[in-house]
Amino acid sequence: MPQTFAAADAVELAVVERSGFVESRHTGSAIVLDPDGTPIATLGDTATAILPRSSLKPVQALACLTAGAPLEGERLALATASHSGTDRHVSVVRDILDAAALSEDALGCPPAWPGDQATRVEMVRGGGGPARIRMNCSGKHAAMLLTCVTNGWPTGGYLSPEHPLQVHIREVAERMVGERSATTAIDGCGAPVYAMSLAGLAKAIHRIGTSSEHSPFALHRSAGTLVRAVRENPWTIDGPGRPDTIVLEQLGVFAKGGAEGVMVMVAPSGTTVALKMLDGSGRAATVVALRLLEREGALAASDVAEAITKLPLSVTGGGQVVGAIRPAF
Repeated sequence: MPQTFAAADAVELAVVERSGFVESRHTGSAIVLDPDGTPIATLGDTATAILPRSSLKPVQALACLTAGAPLEGERLALATASHSGTDRHVSVVRDILDAAALSEDALGCPPAWPGDQATRVEMVRGGGGPARIRMNCSGKHAAMLLTCVTNGWPTGGYLSPEHPLQVHIREVAERMVGERSATTAIDGCGAPVYAMSLAGLAKAIHRIGTSSEHSPFALHRSAGTLVRAVRENPWTIDGPGRPDTIVLEQLGVFAKGGAEGVMVMVAPSGTTVALKMLDGSGRAATVVALRLLEREGALAASDVAEAITKLPLSVTGGGQVVGAIRPAF
């Protein structure tokens, strides 16, 4: 059975401290690339395959662009997002569906409650329930549907790995990663996700995050447009007060977390980090990635320290803060 790296090949990346006692440990692997894309730090096994989960979304959105999908601004940023399901997010997803002349029923992602607590409370008070458009991947799915309509591909079955859309996405992913994927899995939203090494994922995100809209290569121009769209609309990528949005707003870092403890980031300098928490917990992924960028000189320590105060890293006891989740290095 295909599988990711083993515990013996991981390193300790974070600890959970309560009242001065280290209560839990998070092990995993990480890699840092310099602005030129050369590895400058490796922790644990970065060669064995992982599933990138939603950290693959920038690649999937890029594939939609290269297939001719008319996406820009907020719409393009939402195609890259794991959004929190606020009314503002949903409004943009509806705009994408309207451009495709499709209804919410065309979405293949499962119904879900919004991740934003205030929005969820309002929906409950109003007698609402889980909806496909509130699912955090609905922007990606709407973009996929628009890509199908643009190319005359069938919208039915658009999540099948054999569908022309998914074949194109896989080809773009393998080109950006520089590896052939031996395993295709089904992500939580129902879309295909491809196994790749952590080093390969870092390479792909670095290529996207450092691309210029003025590049002589169409693929890189599209990638530059994608990153600009997210930087100009940081609320889209995650949501107000949520980690990826905080990192982008506070530090200008292009960040995209994925389920099961995956995180990728590209600093303004181009320095890139990719990591995977082996236990699947993402609670320490953002702070570990930031500290790795700081350690390599890509971010100022004072700026990182300020951003970290806005992340949910406190450990409480009796209603008081008694500890914190912090990097192990």
